[in-house]
Amino acid sequence: MTNMVWKRNEVESPCVQICVVHPTERICTGCYRTIDEITRWSKMDSGERAEIMENLPSRAPQLSKRRGGRAARVNKS
Repeated sequence: MTNMVWKRNEVESPCVQICVVHPTERICTGCYRTIDEITRWSKMDSGERAEIMENLPSRAPQLSKRRGGRAARVNKS
């Protein structure tokens, strides 16, 4: 008897188990998907998933914008 593992031929989820949605960008800080994309992921076809996966790296800079920094903390009198 062969130990056969059944696998589906589809795009894997980019989820990294860090599920926190950025309050203004509305993108998950772990996988960079939108709430809509996360919700619909299991219903998407592999083409739509692949297209989203291709675009995810370009979303990272949206979440790394600095808010304030030293200039915002310095008391200007």
